[in-house]
Parts: sequence; structure tokens; C-alpha cells
Amino acid sequence: MGNICRSPSAEAVLRELGRREFPQLQLTIDSAGTHGYHVGDPPDPRSIAAGRARGYDLTTLRARQVERADFARFDWLLAMDAANLARLRQLAPEGAAERARLFLEFAGESTRNEVPDPYYGVAADFELVLDLLEHASRRLLRQLAPST
Repeated sequence: MGNICRSPSAEAVLRELGRREFPQLQLTIDSAGTHGYHVGDPPDPRSIAAGRARGYDLTTLRARQVERADFARFDWLLAMDAANLARLRQLAPEGAAERARLFLEFAGESTRNEVPDPYYGVAADFELVLDLLEHASRRLLRQLAPST
């Protein structure tokens, strides 16, 4: 929604895991919110702290709102939950709605479809978000990596 918790965490996780574990991949990764509540703001301090504890740097990221042009810039726009997915598909140019998908589609046999919003939660909720993002990110990166 506002691009200060889940999405910047996903951006940092994908970027760092890609760099560390799949250096052969050429990736363009960004995050954006479906609403402009926090445009220009840094990620939530709890997201920064949880990420830092696992080796992810969110400190340089700033919230922005998704734009229709993002559908031309990126192969996929990955939503954290069904409400954000619906909003992305509303924003999509004609013929591009299928490029918006749920991030956890890449998690495989997960019991969850959505990454829960930790904003009103406690530290453990931010840890759960990172657990889900790491699992789905690794699976996504494996799909993108050329077979050797």
C-alpha cells in the first residue's frame, strides 16, 4: 500500500539474495506502493531493523507510488496481497494486467497466498515477513537463473 514495510523489504531481499546467490542474473528491482501515503519516506524503522539483522540494507530506499509506466519498465509487478494485486491490475495498461502477480506465487507449496502487513504488529511480524520473502525470493531467483 504505502511502500514502507513489505515492498521495500522484498526489494532489499531480492536484490541481496540475487547479488549473493545468483550473481549471473541481470536484475532490475524496485518497489512501489499502490497508494501515495508515504511517498519520499524511508522504510518503517522496524523493517530497517529486521532487515539489518539479516544482512539487508533498506536505509537508502524511499517510498514511491506505482505508475502505469512501471508496466513497461518491469516484467512483473509483484503484489504482497490480493487488495494490492487488484489495484495493480486496475492501473495496468490494456493487455498488461497479467504482469501483476502475487509475490508468494513463487513460494511453492506455501499455506499462505499473501504477505501479511506488519505495520500494526510487533517485531515478530516483521520477522515473519522476511521469512516469507526470503523463501519466495529464492524460488523466484532459481526460476530466473539459467540452468547449468
